[in-house]
Amino acid sequence: MDRRQQLVSELMDLCHEITWLNKPILEKALSDYTLSEIELIEHIALIPYANVTKLAAASYMTRGAISKLTKKLMNKGLIESYQQTDNKKEIYFRLTNKGQQVNQIHQELHHTFLERDQIVFENMTDDEIDTVFRFIGRYRYHLKNITRE
Repeated sequence: MDRRQQLVSELMDLCHEITWLNKPILEKALSDYTLSEIELIEHIALIPYANVTKLAAASYMTRGAISKLTKKLMNKGLIESYQQTDNKKEIYFRLTNKGQQVNQIHQELHHTFLERDQIVFENMTDDEIDTVFRFIGRYRYHLKNITRE
């Protein structure tokens, strides 16, 4: 296996290991919700004027899948839709109080995971972290260019 393949393989393995470790904890703490619902709640919390198009892009899902998921979240009382007074065509989403509570639990779990893994980052220099960020940025830029074609 050449080094490029090995690097991509190692990155994929790392992502799978993190998911394998974190998923049961997330599922236990937020047992009434799917991981897709939790992720969408997080995106709605982070994206200003979150609409179906923005949420689909952020979640790597189709607009149809986002529409179904937002309906489920609205039925569960986690999000609500709204419109701008100057644009009655576009529908946006925001968290309800219940949705904010779910997002808060999720963010606290992320913080717990980061604390658990702190030992990995303690000895990394800023240059090493910057190198990782540059690599990830280049790779993501490359993949986005492919999907635009």
